[in-house]
Amino acid sequence: MEPGVLFHVAAGALGLVAGAAALIARKGERVHRGAGTVFFAAMLTTAVSAVILALLKDELTNAIAGALTTYFITTSWLTVKRPERSVGWADVFAMLFAAMGSAAAFYLAYDSVRQGTALLGGAPFYVFSAVAALCALLDLSVILRRGVAGRQRIARHLWRMCLGFFIAVASVLPGQQQFFPEPLQNIEPLILLFIPAFSVLAVMLFWLGRVLFTRAFA
Repeated sequence: MEPGVLFHVAAGALGLVAGAAALIARKGERVHRGAGTVFFAAMLTTAVSAVILALLKDELTNAIAGALTTYFITTSWLTVKRPERSVGWADVFAMLFAAMGSAAAFYLAYDSVRQGTALLGGAPFYVFSAVAALCALLDLSVILRRGVAGRQRIARHLWRMCLGFFIAVASVLPGQQQFFPEPLQNIEPLILLFIPAFSVLAVMLFWLGRVLFTRAFA
């Protein structure tokens, strides 16, 4: 395994363990904060290295996934690190980054369909474009409101961090299915390979429900 790939895999493995610990731990307590910090650092390293490796290998889908993960992780971290109801130039840059990413992904989808090289009709690029566009609009909303507070602040931190975690988990299984033992490579039905990634989304929805619709974090 090449040193760059080995570094990427090691950082990703650390991030997956720390992310699981942060999800399981009592929210707001020392374990959650410590695991979250490790997760942020490890996932940021993993995502940036993924973008570099993907660009070197001309794998645009992986490059966009890595860039989107970087965006999710960074904006989630900024949300809880700065005071409530405050915005800065980082928020404006994040909004522009998401908007440009959406436009780039849409163009790549259109171009791949036009050239007849599109995977699944360009669906992966279209999905990335739609998600990035939604995030840019939400960032604009936060900027115009001069920040978020209370439940909205926790929810913004939660769903962005979890989506970054979701992309990381999905990139391992089924993303790297060929490196797993043969029984996992030939598992049927194929949807079973998505259970780990979908579990992250299920946990995210559970915590969003608690944050937004109960008084658990009032």
